[in-house]
Amino acid sequence: MTALAHFDAARAALAEACRIDQARRIRDSAKAFEAYAREAKDGELMARALELSLLAERRAGELLITMAESGERDAGAGGDRKSRSRDGTVKTLAELGVSKKESAAWQQVARLGEQEFGAKLAATIGEARRALIATHAERQAAKKEARARREAELGAAQRALPDRRYGVVYADPEWRFEPWSRESGMDRAPDNHYPTSDLSTILARDVASIAAPDCALFLWATAPMLREGLATLVAWGFEYKSHCVWVKDRIGTGYWWRAKHELLLLGVRGDVPAPAMGLQLPSAIEAPVAEHSAKPDVFAELIEIYFPSLPKIELNRRGPARKGWDAWGNEAGS
Repeated sequence: MTALAHFDAARAALAEACRIDQARRIRDSAKAFEAYAREAKDGELMARALELSLLAERRAGELLITMAESGERDAGAGGDRKSRSRDGTVKTLAELGVSKKESAAWQQVARLGEQEFGAKLAATIGEARRALIATHAERQAAKKEARARREAELGAAQRALPDRRYGVVYADPEWRFEPWSRESGMDRAPDNHYPTSDLSTILARDVASIAAPDCALFLWATAPMLREGLATLVAWGFEYKSHCVWVKDRIGTGYWWRAKHELLLLGVRGDVPAPAMGLQLPSAIEAPVAEHSAKPDVFAELIEIYFPSLPKIELNRRGPARKGWDAWGNEAGS
């Protein structure tokens, strides 16, 4: 039975309830749903549960008032208040499963007019929603703080290693793309712009020796070279986790589609802290194309946002190393 069907059935049963224990069971069931909804951060389910709980308490209060007015319950002051059932037996509130505090509160709710009851219900739900939002925000803040602390501690530990190791490796390998025809398809090949390497050379690169035990690898790959990119990621000692897409401002070449994007693969080794919930960046990022094969600076900047403390190196860097990074490559400068 769905939650909605459960509430509908419970409200129908509540309208027929003629005993205190029947109203209490419905109220207790609603309280259980309320607790679940709070844990699941489901505001709508919580509101339905609160409404059913308050309705059940009002029904129980109505039954208590009716019993007092009909002489079935001793409503006098002092001692245990008692009720006399239709068969003549007398029971205390405790035997009915109702505390004095519950009896007073439920009768108070039962004496409210419809407008007053509606206002009380709205206030109760509103207060619960505000508490739920506050609790969720506190949990999110705690998670963000814990993740930032973990990243900072990891960075400090990696920088203290006796041998230089990196918590972030950012690589743009010099892929050699083989066209269908070398006679007619080499006019726009990467080899015309910079030296390239075959896959075996790239796979054999000992990146694992410079990677810290807990390390993230960001690896560029074009769509036709995706298989080679994933193979490189594994050969270097990383496990694929996800990727983001660079959406370019101009269209390129291609056999099946004219390429307008490249892929930045993400692999990890060890225990690398993912971003805290709410701090994840979008998986598709638009940025203009510059010189051939050059990657927009925004991606390195996004990596810095994720890992401000970890030591970082950029492989196949063009020009001097970025501030706070190390660099490697035949165009990396001194």
